[in-house]
This record gives sequence, structure tokens and C-alpha cells, in this order.
Amino acid sequence: MPQIIDGKEISAQIKEELKEKVMAMKKEGISVCLAVIQVGDDPASSVYVGNKKKACAYIGIASLSYELPEETTQEELLALIDKLNKQKDVDGILVQLPVPKHIDEDAVIRAIAPEKDVDGFHPQSVGALCIGQRGFVSCTPAGIIQLLKRSGIEIAGKECVVIGRSNIVGKPMALLLLRENGTVTVAHSRTKDLKEVTKRADILVAAVGKPKMITREYIKEGAVVIDVGIHRNENNKLCGDVDYDDVAPVCSAITPVPGGVGPMTIAMLMNNCVESAALKR
Repeated sequence: MPQIIDGKEISAQIKEELKEKVMAMKKEGISVCLAVIQVGDDPASSVYVGNKKKACAYIGIASLSYELPEETTQEELLALIDKLNKQKDVDGILVQLPVPKHIDEDAVIRAIAPEKDVDGFHPQSVGALCIGQRGFVSCTPAGIIQLLKRSGIEIAGKECVVIGRSNIVGKPMALLLLRENGTVTVAHSRTKDLKEVTKRADILVAAVGKPKMITREYIKEGAVVIDVGIHRNENNKLCGDVDYDDVAPVCSAITPVPGGVGPMTIAMLMNNCVESAALKR
């Protein structure tokens, strides 16, 4: 049986550590505050926003919530971001994506001050990661690094393959694995002989966006498999990019869906927020 990498348990550990840190900061008169903006009432976004608020409350982070109507203009949204950028008591600003079609997502990401960009999406944050400087890192890839480290999985010297090249997961994931001294290949929908490439991986990160696409033919015996995907199958059950039942018998460690990578994203968002407050003071 493979080692099941339990994201719920590891994210709970991180939240406990952050809770203690926030309590210590409060004794020094330092508070932590996250502003969350949601435009429109997309049901999935509302669930994510609710989970973020719950995590803030648990850790002791103050949260400001802005639930704006669907018809909010880009100018109005940018004006609110500008106001929060200037607010000294706000440590992190998060705009829940996707935003409605009439708003330019890129303009929104760029509007957030890099020192408050707790999502790690600002070009300055991404640039800092590329050249090994300090900056906020996109929460899902940062969470995956924590999953590996806290599960006792060595990254240095390993063949790592990332399937997917998105700005939010694929690219920063590759850079973080490289930073941990992994030997990294980025594969994607245009990669020739994809199975040959993935079968070299000691650590395989699947962020391909297709339900159960990754079967045992893609996996080297004894590999570590990290599943970033989240989908609903024909029975409305959650599943990932990896066909878990098919792959689990051949790998040494695997993340389940749900309960693997998902909980880590919010834990790392909280971590970035606490770090922002600590750095600012």
C-alpha cells in the first residue's frame, strides 16, 4: 500500500503553528488582517471565500469581506483595491477569481500592491520566485512543497515532472521544485510521448485539468504522485486528474482527492498573510 499524503492533517498542523504565531504577535501589539473581495455570486467562489473566512477566524486573523454585485465596474473594483493598498491595518488583499467577464483579471492582479499580494499572482511576486528573491509564492504550489517535506519525501536530486503550465500552478510548481534542487521537466498538452516523459518521474505533479486522465501507464513504479485536479464525475463525486484506484497500487505515495492538495491552498494563504504582517512590522 502506498503512503497516503494527508493534506487535511498537514494543513491542520500548519494552522496550529500559525495560531500560536498570531497569538505571540498579538502580545507584541501586532494584528493580522486579510481583505477578501468577491465580485458576483458564483457558488464555487462563495464556498472558497467562506472557507477562507473560517480559517482566518480559527487562526486569529481579522478578515474584511467585500461582496460586490456582478455588475460592479472595473473602475469601482480597482478603486477599492487602491483604498485597501493604502490601509495600513490591511496585510493581505485577495480578489476571488474568476471575476466577471467585463473585468480584466490581469489588471486586477497587477493593481494589488506586491507586499499585500498573498495569492502570489502579481508579476513582481512571480519574478522574485524566478530569480530566487523573497516574495509571496502561489499558494497551491507552496502547499505541495510542504506536503512533500512534511511527509518525509526528499526532493533534491529527484526527477520531477509537472504536467501543466498554468501561471497559478504549473510554472510556479516547476520553479519551486527547482529551488529544492529537483531536476524538473514541464510537460503539457503538446508534449510528445507524454507517457514516456512521466514514466521518468520520481515525483509526478498532475495539474492537467482532465478528470482521471493519469492512469498507471503514466507512472514509474514507486513514484510519488501529487494530484492537483478537482472535478466531479458522472455520479457527482469528487475526483482528481489521477485515476486513484488504478495508480495507487504502483506508487510509493499519493495524495487523495478530496483531502490532499486542496486543504493546503488555504493553509498557505494564511501563512502568506501572517508573513506579510510580520514583514511589514
